Amino acid sequence: MRLVRDEPVMEIEPADDADGPVPVEDASEELDGDAESSEGPVLADTPAVDTRLLEALLLSTHHPLTAGRLAELMDLPATKPVRQAVKDLNTQYEESRRSFRIEQVAGGYQILTMPEFGEYLKKLHQKEIDAKLTKAALETLAIIAYKQPILRADIEAIRGVACGETIRNLMEKRLVNIAGRAEEPGRPILYGTTKRFLEVFGLNALKDLPQSEEGLKAPGS
Repeated sequence: MRLVRDEPVMEIEPADDADGPVPVEDASEELDGDAESSEGPVLADTPAVDTRLLEALLLSTHHPLTAGRLAELMDLPATKPVRQAVKDLNTQYEESRRSFRIEQVAGGYQILTMPEFGEYLKKLHQKEIDAKLTKAALETLAIIAYKQPILRADIEAIRGVACGETIRNLMEKRLVNIAGRAEEPGRPILYGTTKRFLEVFGLNALKDLPQSEEGLKAPGS
């Protein structure tokens, strides 16, 4: 269980899925409201969802599960019952004042703790966070996240230091990958963040990145 996107706990663990942009089939599942409005109200013959099983699946994984994957695991013919069950569970959590809720992260669903507990959980995981990402790595990652796709030369121009080794470390942690090549002499490599980056920082999409006081804008915002 991790923090909601306001105060994410950065757990760098091996991911089962390949890094990169959110798959196309997941994109249609990103917004519950849009999906529900297009599908209409829940019908009486909609299959019942075992909410205990849904909770068990979400609690047993460190990575978001899409509505499609959850429906497949629960032998359901459609994703609408899953979305409705998520809403029902969140209503129960809110009414019982639980410390967590189900959030959308990287195109899927994940159980995350509420923001008000962030500072306490941060203390618990601080040593692990410090061991995983250095200040230089965080600075480089922030530049890539906000400016992607971006050249290594541009990253180094912003930071004022060589970043080759730091970028390699971020790629080893599966937070950064090659996003393409620039249309200029030599076709230099462009870097961007991965789906794993969204998972680690509790973001559903890059547009959810907090806006910087220095005027940096999240891609797509």
